[in-house]
Amino acid sequence: MEQRITLVTLGVSGLARAKAFYRALGWRGQEVEETVFFQAGGLGLVLWDRGKLADECGLKPTPAPAAGFGGIALSHNVRSDAEVDALLAAADRAGGRITKPATVNTVGFYSGTFVDPDGHPWEIAHNPGIPFNEDGSITLPDFGGS
Repeated sequence: MEQRITLVTLGVSGLARAKAFYRALGWRGQEVEETVFFQAGGLGLVLWDRGKLADECGLKPTPAPAAGFGGIALSHNVRSDAEVDALLAAADRAGGRITKPATVNTVGFYSGTFVDPDGHPWEIAHNPGIPFNEDGSITLPDFGGS
C-alpha cells in the first residue's frame, strides 16, 4: 500500500446542517448524490450520512452524534497564533463547540480544538516546526526516528 490518504469521510447526522457549518468556515464544495465533497489541499474531505457510511464500511452505526472521543482528530495547521484564535472564533460562531481553548500545548506549540456539530474534533495549530510548502501543503521534517 502506498503511503497516502486521498479522502477523509466524516459521518454526519444531518447533511444540510454539516454542509452549512463548513460553508460558514469558508469551505466551498459540491453536493453529489447526498454527499458533499470539499477539496482540501491534496486530499478530499467528504460529508456523508453517518448510517450510510457505517454500512459502507461493514460496521454497525452508533448513535449520532457520537458520545465522547472516537479515536481520531483532524488537524488544520495555520501560519500564526492569531490565525488559530481567529479560526476557533469562526468555528464557535458557526455552531462548533470549543473543547480546548488556544494555548501553548504540552509539546510547545500554540493550538486549540473545536468539535463540529457531529462531534468530529479539529485541532487548529500553529506549529513552526512543520512549515508550509509554497502550495500550502506540508512536508514532515525528519524527527530522527525510524
